Amino acid sequence: MAKVVGGFQDPSAQVLADAAAAFGLLASSARLHIMWALSQGESDVTHLADRVGGALPAVSQHLAKLKLAGLVRARREGRRQVYYVDDPDIVTVVRVMVGQLTARETGSPAGRLREAGV
Repeated sequence: MAKVVGGFQDPSAQVLADAAAAFGLLASSARLHIMWALSQGESDVTHLADRVGGALPAVSQHLAKLKLAGLVRARREGRRQVYYVDDPDIVTVVRVMVGQLTARETGSPAGRLREAGV
């Protein structure tokens, strides 16, 4: 039975496992960069590869993993696949995390972690 602390019920073990898996996928800087780009708007793999500076096959593999996890979706437009994030909560998580760390980059706890090699 889930505990209730401070008016909030603890999530189930399955929800925590699913969240950890999603965060695990976002632990890759390449996939996080792709998610950041897609949080700004939809794109095909060629434009994403150009934007994130990755090789087309590698970006395509990252997109396949993100799609399999349900973090991104795709639709066909003629001969190309257009990728997008249709969950505003995922967009918010990515934007908040990257935005906060960007704003605090110099002299921040995140900057100190990066300098320490964490």
